[in-house]
Amino acid sequence: MNIVVLDGKTLNPGDLSWAELESLGSCVFYDRTQESEVLQRIGDAEIVLTNKTPISAEIIRQTAKLKYIGVLATGYNVVATSAAKEANIVVTNIPAYSTAAVAQLTFALLLEVCHHVGEHSRAVHAGEWTRSEDFCFWNYPLIELYGKTMGIIGLGQNGKAVAKIAEAFGMNVLVYTRTLHPVQSRTLKFVTLDTLLTDSDVISLNCPLTPETSGIINKGSLAKMKRSAILINTGRGGLINEQDLREALDNSIISYAAVDVVSQEPMTADNPLLGAKNIIITPHLAWATYESRARLMDIAVNNVRCFLENSPINVVE
Repeated sequence: MNIVVLDGKTLNPGDLSWAELESLGSCVFYDRTQESEVLQRIGDAEIVLTNKTPISAEIIRQTAKLKYIGVLATGYNVVATSAAKEANIVVTNIPAYSTAAVAQLTFALLLEVCHHVGEHSRAVHAGEWTRSEDFCFWNYPLIELYGKTMGIIGLGQNGKAVAKIAEAFGMNVLVYTRTLHPVQSRTLKFVTLDTLLTDSDVISLNCPLTPETSGIINKGSLAKMKRSAILINTGRGGLINEQDLREALDNSIISYAAVDVVSQEPMTADNPLLGAKNIIITPHLAWATYESRARLMDIAVNNVRCFLENSPINVVE
């Protein structure tokens, strides 16, 4: 069985092993693949693995032997799934491998906003403490999370993990989902989007990007938030209208934002969030802990193994 990995570098920059996948067939690995190279690199492979390299309907129609496409991520919009189905090609993804890491980064971002640990450390190394007349100093307002309200948009695995940590900090938790729950949880309060926007001190985006959620954070929704509100996005960049967020930050409509994702990745030099006031931007690294990537690798290999055993799992429609 011929196996091609089109863009393995982000999953495995060298600290993981492809040995288990290699045990399943003859493997060719590419760190990254340009769209113009996809068809040639797939060649006569029966199995292709991709993370962010698109496999279009045109490519699928031109492949000679392709039987399986494994997406090395949860989102599978890079694959023309309808064309794959017409060609009887199985498409799989990797569900729920990075939940703990995404929730962890959500609070790493939030705690950085609350305490500015990195900035204060740099200030100390720059000599500000040795020059201080007092035993302590702080250059930014410090925020305590206890008793604050966390609003979570989306209650999938990531949203649930964020809610659990928020509760451990003593926060009240509001949740907005596509379906408003008529019965309230003992620890979570399900509310309308408007209620969540107006009542939350911190808002965490943990929903998928769909036509309904695209731009869910925009000029109108930002205007409903508290001026002291903190917005965290570890979901998808398209959930936010970035120009609207830039204007809200620069005009102090909300207090702070911290995002791990943007609308176009890699980030473009003209992205309006660059240079905005009071924003932390990290380069889509929430998923990328060693543990999460090792888990992803294990699931990806098992997906291939199950396909070869004629019992495919994690198949997307």
